[in-house]
Amino acid sequence: MTWLPDDFVHPVHVPVPDTAVHLRPIREADTALDYPAVMGSRERLWEIFGPAWGWPTETMTYEADRIDLLRHEKEIAAHQSFNYALLDEEETAILGCVYIDPPERTGSDGEVSWWVVDDLVGSEVERALDALVPQWIAADWPFQQPRYLGRDISWQDWLALPPAS
Repeated sequence: MTWLPDDFVHPVHVPVPDTAVHLRPIREADTALDYPAVMGSRERLWEIFGPAWGWPTETMTYEADRIDLLRHEKEIAAHQSFNYALLDEEETAILGCVYIDPPERTGSDGEVSWWVVDDLVGSEVERALDALVPQWIAADWPFQQPRYLGRDISWQDWLALPPAS
């Protein structure tokens, strides 16, 4: 049994209300946009994701990012996990990402986390994304008990939970 129903169709374009940005599944072709977004916010992203995911490393190369995005693209196609890029209207910049993953720890049926680039921390865009994600997950995803990592549970508390079977 998979973590999503066989007939589930993942959203491919999600406008963020009251902004000029949207979410769409990330692709390998987005590396030129993703790499500066990640590395430009790397220290803060490491504080958030480093202890759990070991990402993004200080020495992450463009090629390593491309390989990572190709993996994400393949996982999305296979419905194994999802990485949505937060993009401006013209798709000339990645401004953050939303991750929707099968549960690694007990107590949920989906694990969701997200970030914005340093320049958007505390902005209207960040507030709009923070409001959108739980509503979007509730409306468009088949989870009964989603968990919002770093939001409704700290990363440290999440890491202390038993692994999902």
